[in-house]
Amino acid sequence: MVEQVVESSAPVPSSGRESALPDLELQLLLEAIVRYSGHDFRDYAQNTLKRRISERMRAEDVATISGLQERVLHSQAAMQEFILAMSSNATTLFRDPEYFRQFREQVVPLLRTYSFVRLWFPGCSTGEDVYAVASILAEHGLLERCMIYATDSSEAAIAKAKAGVFEVSSGSEIAAEHKATGALKALSQFATVGKSQVTFKPELSENIIFAQHSLANDGSINEFHAIFARGVLPLFNKALQFRVHNLFLQSLARLGFLCLGVNESLKTTPHERAFRQIGEHPIYRRMR
Repeated sequence: MVEQVVESSAPVPSSGRESALPDLELQLLLEAIVRYSGHDFRDYAQNTLKRRISERMRAEDVATISGLQERVLHSQAAMQEFILAMSSNATTLFRDPEYFRQFREQVVPLLRTYSFVRLWFPGCSTGEDVYAVASILAEHGLLERCMIYATDSSEAAIAKAKAGVFEVSSGSEIAAEHKATGALKALSQFATVGKSQVTFKPELSENIIFAQHSLANDGSINEFHAIFARGVLPLFNKALQFRVHNLFLQSLARLGFLCLGVNESLKTTPHERAFRQIGEHPIYRRMR
Protein backbone atom coordinates (compact mmCIF):
# COMPACT_ATOMS: atom_id res chain seq x y z
CA MET A 1 0.00 0.00 0.00
CA VAL A 2 1.42 3.35 -1.05
CA GLU A 3 1.28 6.08 1.52
CA GLN A 4 -0.28 9.26 0.28
CA VAL A 5 1.68 12.38 1.21
CA VAL A 6 -0.60 15.21 2.08
CA GLU A 7 0.92 18.71 1.81
CA SER A 8 -0.03 21.12 4.51
CA SER A 9 -2.14 24.03 3.32
CA ALA A 10 -1.21 26.19 6.32
CA PRO A 11 0.27 29.52 5.24
CA VAL A 12 3.96 30.17 5.78
CA PRO A 13 4.43 32.79 8.50
CA SER A 14 4.91 36.12 6.77
CA SER A 15 5.79 38.38 9.68
CA GLY A 16 9.49 38.24 8.77
CA ARG A 17 8.83 39.11 5.16
CA GLU A 18 6.50 41.94 6.08
CA SER A 19 9.00 43.51 8.47
CA ALA A 20 11.70 43.34 5.80
CA LEU A 21 9.46 44.76 3.07
CA PRO A 22 10.17 48.47 3.69
CA ASP A 23 13.93 47.86 3.43
CA LEU A 24 13.41 45.95 0.18
CA GLU A 25 11.22 48.74 -1.18
CA LEU A 26 13.89 51.26 -0.20
CA GLN A 27 16.60 49.33 -2.03
CA LEU A 28 14.44 49.02 -5.14
CA LEU A 29 13.59 52.72 -5.07
CA LEU A 30 17.22 53.82 -4.82
CA GLU A 31 18.26 51.38 -7.54
CA ALA A 32 15.48 52.65 -9.80
CA ILE A 33 16.49 56.27 -9.15
CA VAL A 34 20.14 55.71 -10.06
CA ARG A 35 19.27 53.69 -13.18
CA TYR A 36 16.66 56.16 -14.40
CA SER A 37 18.22 59.51 -13.46
CA GLY A 38 21.87 58.82 -12.61
CA HIS A 39 21.44 60.30 -9.11
CA ASP A 40 22.95 57.90 -6.59
CA PHE A 41 21.63 58.02 -3.02
CA ARG A 42 22.47 54.40 -2.15
CA ASP A 43 25.32 55.39 0.18
CA TYR A 44 23.41 58.03 2.08
CA ALA A 45 22.97 57.51 5.82
CA GLN A 46 19.99 55.26 6.57
CA ASN A 47 18.42 57.70 9.03
CA THR A 48 18.64 60.49 6.47
CA LEU A 49 17.17 58.31 3.74
CA LYS A 50 14.24 57.04 5.77
CA ARG A 51 13.34 60.45 7.20
CA ARG A 52 13.43 62.26 3.88
CA ILE A 53 11.64 59.48 2.00
CA SER A 54 8.88 59.55 4.62
CA GLU A 55 8.59 63.30 4.05
CA ARG A 56 8.30 62.78 0.29
CA MET A 57 5.67 60.08 0.77
CA ARG A 58 3.56 62.53 2.76
CA ALA A 59 4.13 65.27 0.21
CA GLU A 60 3.17 63.00 -2.69
CA ASP A 61 0.27 61.49 -0.69
CA VAL A 62 1.33 57.87 -1.17
CA ALA A 63 1.12 55.12 1.42
CA THR A 64 4.18 53.03 0.50
CA ILE A 65 7.71 53.43 -0.80
CA SER A 66 6.63 51.45 -3.86
CA GLY A 67 3.93 54.05 -4.45
CA LEU A 68 6.55 56.77 -4.25
CA GLN A 69 8.72 54.86 -6.73
CA GLU A 70 5.87 54.72 -9.23
CA ARG A 71 5.24 58.45 -8.78
CA VAL A 72 8.83 59.61 -9.29
CA LEU A 73 9.42 57.32 -12.27
CA HIS A 74 6.33 58.60 -14.08
CA SER A 75 6.41 62.28 -13.12
CA GLN A 76 9.38 64.47 -13.95
CA ALA A 77 8.20 67.05 -11.42
CA ALA A 78 8.02 64.42 -8.69
CA MET A 79 11.50 63.19 -9.63
CA GLN A 80 12.96 66.69 -9.40
CA GLU A 81 11.31 67.28 -6.03
CA PHE A 82 12.66 63.95 -4.78
CA ILE A 83 16.22 64.75 -5.88
CA LEU A 84 15.99 68.22 -4.33
CA ALA A 85 14.69 66.82 -1.04
CA MET A 86 17.33 64.11 -0.87
CA SER A 87 20.31 66.31 -1.69
CA SER A 88 19.27 69.53 0.05
CA ASN A 89 20.91 70.67 3.24
CA ALA A 90 18.36 72.73 5.14
CA THR A 91 19.90 75.96 6.37
CA THR A 92 19.25 79.68 6.67
CA LEU A 93 21.22 82.76 5.75
CA PHE A 94 24.03 83.51 8.20
CA ARG A 95 23.14 80.55 10.40
CA ASP A 96 25.55 80.43 13.35
CA PRO A 97 26.86 84.03 13.04
CA GLU A 98 29.87 83.30 15.26
CA TYR A 99 31.00 80.71 12.72
CA PHE A 100 31.04 83.37 10.01
CA ARG A 101 32.78 85.79 12.38
CA GLN A 102 35.59 83.24 12.76
CA PHE A 103 35.75 82.82 8.99
CA ARG A 104 35.86 86.59 8.57
CA GLU A 105 38.55 87.15 11.20
CA GLN A 106 40.80 84.11 10.76
CA VAL A 107 40.38 82.89 7.19
CA VAL A 108 39.74 85.99 5.08
CA PRO A 109 43.04 87.72 6.06
CA LEU A 110 44.97 84.64 4.93
CA LEU A 111 43.01 84.35 1.69
CA ARG A 112 43.97 87.95 0.95
CA THR A 113 47.61 86.84 0.65
CA TYR A 114 46.81 84.99 -2.60
CA SER A 115 46.66 86.83 -5.91
CA PHE A 116 43.66 84.73 -6.95
CA VAL A 117 41.41 82.58 -4.74
CA ARG A 118 39.22 79.60 -5.60
CA LEU A 119 36.49 78.46 -3.22
CA TRP A 120 34.24 75.41 -3.52
CA PHE A 121 30.81 74.90 -1.99
CA PRO A 122 30.07 71.19 -2.66
CA GLY A 123 26.49 70.17 -1.90
CA CYS A 124 25.60 73.86 -1.78
CA SER A 125 21.84 73.15 -1.80
CA THR A 126 19.94 76.40 -2.47
CA GLY A 127 22.98 78.58 -1.84
CA GLU A 128 22.52 80.28 1.54
CA ASP A 129 26.13 79.74 2.63
CA VAL A 130 27.40 80.68 -0.82
CA TYR A 131 25.89 84.16 -0.65
CA ALA A 132 26.77 84.60 3.02
CA VAL A 133 30.45 84.03 2.27
CA ALA A 134 30.31 86.03 -0.97
CA SER A 135 28.98 89.05 0.93
CA ILE A 136 31.82 88.75 3.46
CA LEU A 137 34.42 88.54 0.68
CA ALA A 138 32.82 91.53 -1.06
CA GLU A 139 32.92 93.61 2.12
CA HIS A 140 36.64 92.94 2.44
CA GLY A 141 37.34 93.78 -1.21
CA LEU A 142 38.32 90.19 -1.98
CA LEU A 143 35.41 88.91 -4.08
CA GLU A 144 36.64 90.49 -7.30
CA ARG A 145 39.71 88.24 -7.28
CA CYS A 146 37.85 85.11 -6.24
CA MET A 147 36.15 82.40 -8.22
CA ILE A 148 33.47 80.52 -6.30
CA TYR A 149 32.26 77.12 -7.48
CA ALA A 150 28.81 76.30 -6.09
CA THR A 151 27.79 72.75 -6.92
CA ASP A 152 24.99 70.36 -6.06
CA SER A 153 23.59 67.14 -7.49
CA SER A 154 20.12 68.68 -7.79
CA GLU A 155 19.40 70.79 -10.86
CA ALA A 156 16.46 72.40 -9.04
CA ALA A 157 18.69 73.37 -6.10
CA ILE A 158 21.22 74.96 -8.43
CA ALA A 159 18.48 76.96 -10.18
CA LYS A 160 17.26 78.31 -6.83
CA ALA A 161 20.79 79.13 -5.71
CA LYS A 162 21.53 80.94 -8.96
CA ALA A 163 18.48 83.17 -8.48
CA GLY A 164 19.85 84.51 -5.19
CA VAL A 165 16.39 85.02 -3.71
CA PHE A 166 15.62 83.67 -0.23
CA GLU A 167 12.43 83.55 1.76
CA VAL A 168 13.06 84.51 5.39
CA SER A 169 10.93 84.67 8.51
CA SER A 170 12.04 88.24 9.16
CA GLY A 171 14.23 90.53 7.08
CA SER A 172 15.25 92.53 10.14
CA GLU A 173 16.35 89.36 11.96
CA ILE A 174 18.49 88.27 9.01
CA ALA A 175 20.07 91.74 8.91
CA ALA A 176 20.86 91.38 12.61
CA GLU A 177 22.38 87.92 12.02
CA HIS A 178 24.54 89.42 9.29
CA LYS A 179 25.72 92.18 11.65
CA ALA A 180 26.55 89.54 14.28
CA THR A 181 29.11 88.03 11.87
CA GLY A 182 31.27 91.08 12.53
CA ALA A 183 30.07 92.97 9.46
CA LEU A 184 30.91 96.65 9.30
CA LYS A 185 28.56 97.31 6.39
CA ALA A 186 24.80 96.73 6.41
CA LEU A 187 23.36 93.76 4.56
CA SER A 188 21.47 96.26 2.39
CA GLN A 189 24.82 97.04 0.71
CA PHE A 190 24.74 93.57 -0.84
CA ALA A 191 21.05 92.68 -1.01
CA THR A 192 17.54 94.05 -1.07
CA VAL A 193 16.09 93.17 2.32
CA GLY A 194 12.31 92.94 2.57
CA LYS A 195 10.05 91.81 5.37
CA SER A 196 10.07 88.19 4.25
CA GLN A 197 12.57 88.05 1.40
CA VAL A 198 16.24 88.75 0.76
CA THR A 199 17.38 89.26 -2.83
CA PHE A 200 21.12 89.49 -3.39
CA LYS A 201 22.40 91.96 -5.95
CA PRO A 202 23.48 90.47 -9.32
CA GLU A 203 27.04 91.73 -8.99
CA LEU A 204 27.52 89.45 -5.99
CA SER A 205 27.14 86.37 -8.22
CA GLU A 206 29.34 87.57 -11.08
CA ASN A 207 32.24 85.48 -9.75
CA ILE A 208 30.15 82.42 -8.88
CA ILE A 209 29.94 79.36 -11.13
CA PHE A 210 26.83 77.26 -10.45
CA ALA A 211 27.02 73.68 -11.70
CA GLN A 212 25.81 70.15 -11.07
CA HIS A 213 28.25 67.83 -9.31
CA SER A 214 27.64 64.64 -7.37
CA LEU A 215 29.85 63.90 -4.39
CA ALA A 216 28.74 60.28 -4.66
CA ASN A 217 29.96 59.83 -8.23
CA ASP A 218 32.05 62.71 -9.56
CA GLY A 219 35.70 63.54 -9.04
CA SER A 220 37.67 66.66 -8.26
CA ILE A 221 36.90 69.73 -10.37
CA ASN A 222 39.85 71.97 -9.43
CA GLU A 223 42.31 72.86 -6.70
CA PHE A 224 40.84 75.17 -4.07
CA HIS A 225 42.06 77.47 -1.32
CA ALA A 226 38.90 76.87 0.71
CA ILE A 227 36.15 74.23 0.69
CA PHE A 228 32.96 75.20 2.51
CA ALA A 229 30.88 72.08 3.24
CA ARG A 230 28.72 72.66 6.31
CA GLY A 231 26.26 69.84 6.96
CA VAL A 232 27.25 67.80 3.91
CA LEU A 233 29.14 64.83 5.37
CA PRO A 234 26.44 63.78 7.91
CA LEU A 235 24.15 62.97 4.99
CA PHE A 236 26.37 60.03 4.01
CA ASN A 237 27.20 56.61 5.40
CA LYS A 238 30.76 55.78 6.49
CA ALA A 239 31.87 54.48 3.10
CA LEU A 240 30.73 57.58 1.23
CA GLN A 241 32.11 59.86 3.94
CA PHE A 242 35.52 58.24 3.40
CA ARG A 243 35.24 58.85 -0.36
CA VAL A 244 34.27 62.49 0.15
CA HIS A 245 37.05 63.06 2.69
CA ASN A 246 39.51 61.80 0.07
CA LEU A 247 37.93 64.04 -2.57
CA PHE A 248 38.21 67.11 -0.33
CA LEU A 249 41.85 66.33 0.47
CA GLN A 250 42.59 65.84 -3.22
CA SER A 251 40.88 69.13 -4.08
CA LEU A 252 42.34 71.30 -1.33
CA ALA A 253 45.61 73.19 -1.80
CA ARG A 254 48.22 72.84 0.90
CA LEU A 255 47.47 75.42 3.62
CA GLY A 256 43.92 75.63 2.29
CA PHE A 257 40.85 75.64 4.55
CA LEU A 258 38.16 73.02 5.06
CA CYS A 259 35.05 74.49 6.68
CA LEU A 260 32.69 71.92 8.22
CA GLY A 261 29.43 72.26 10.15
CA VAL A 262 29.29 73.22 13.82
CA ASN A 263 28.54 69.62 14.90
CA GLU A 264 31.13 68.04 12.62
CA SER A 265 34.75 67.12 13.24
CA LEU A 266 37.77 65.55 11.56
CA LYS A 267 38.60 63.65 14.74
CA THR A 268 38.91 59.88 14.20
CA THR A 269 38.83 60.36 10.42
CA PRO A 270 41.67 58.94 8.26
CA HIS A 271 42.85 62.45 7.37
CA GLU A 272 42.79 64.01 10.82
CA ARG A 273 46.59 64.41 10.97
CA ALA A 274 46.67 66.34 7.71
CA PHE A 275 44.69 69.22 9.24
CA ARG A 276 44.86 71.63 12.15
CA GLN A 277 41.76 73.25 13.62
CA ILE A 278 42.26 77.00 13.72
CA GLY A 279 39.63 78.13 16.21
CA GLU A 280 36.58 77.25 18.24
CA HIS A 281 34.49 76.22 15.27
CA PRO A 282 35.36 73.31 12.93
CA ILE A 283 37.39 75.27 10.40
CA TYR A 284 40.55 73.34 9.53
CA ARG A 285 43.73 74.22 7.70
CA ARG A 286 45.50 71.61 5.62
CA MET A 287 49.05 71.35 6.91
CA ARG A 288 50.36 68.56 4.68
